[in-house]
Amino acid sequence: MRLYLAVAAGGFRRYATYGTATAAGVFTNTVFGFIVAYTYIALWSERPGLGGYDRAEALAFVFVSQSLLASAALIGGGFQEELQERIRTGDIAVDLYRPADLQLWWLAADLGRAGFQLLGRGTVPLLVGALVFPLALPVAPERWLLFLVSVLLGLVVSFAVRYLIGLAAFWLLDGSGINMVATVVMIAFSGVLLPLTVFPGWFGELVRMLPWSAMLQVPLDVLLGKHSGAGAAAGALAFQAGWALALLAAGRLVQAAATRKVVVQGG
Repeated sequence: MRLYLAVAAGGFRRYATYGTATAAGVFTNTVFGFIVAYTYIALWSERPGLGGYDRAEALAFVFVSQSLLASAALIGGGFQEELQERIRTGDIAVDLYRPADLQLWWLAADLGRAGFQLLGRGTVPLLVGALVFPLALPVAPERWLLFLVSVLLGLVVSFAVRYLIGLAAFWLLDGSGINMVATVVMIAFSGVLLPLTVFPGWFGELVRMLPWSAMLQVPLDVLLGKHSGAGAAAGALAFQAGWALALLAAGRLVQAAATRKVVVQGG
């Protein structure tokens, strides 16, 4: 456990060194938050209560989602491209020889990265948004605690999906194509552009059951009190935990298959 804590701390420090990139990311998230906020104001003026949110809740959705974009790597970034490059060059053999579990190593490093991104890039856009717009943010500390637990589970789900994408490089010579497709899917089905509750009928029910909703939509609904009551909140967290466990297990199966492929190829 101490090893993985050290790896997570290293991931945090690694991204903390990129001060200029962090400042640029804060500016980008804040500006984009304003653009989306004014779009939401126009949309909710025409359709009050759209998706089950009033205007203040919709605006809170915008700026809290902006605070989570980088940490959950919903629009790119993260570790999968580095993992794919190490597979392509054969450096993955060094990782496999380490006296550490490959999946847990990358999970720890990614959680360290996500922790810095949440603090470094997530705090300022939310604070600026709260100063300019009326955001329906809760005051109850237990709601924020549940939100943080939900965010952590969402980060693990995000990692597990991206780990599978990274491992695809064992079979694909170039991971750029699958990375682009994965980014589009994350943007469309996580709630980055619009809350998933906006989608009607069976399609809306389907996208809310997919793992991408556990990355952003569920944490935001927990924060906004859409899962009212202890039972509903526990159900939302269990939904995230279920996807996290299922996807991590799938990652281990794919990792085992990939390791056999490396041995067969003499890697």
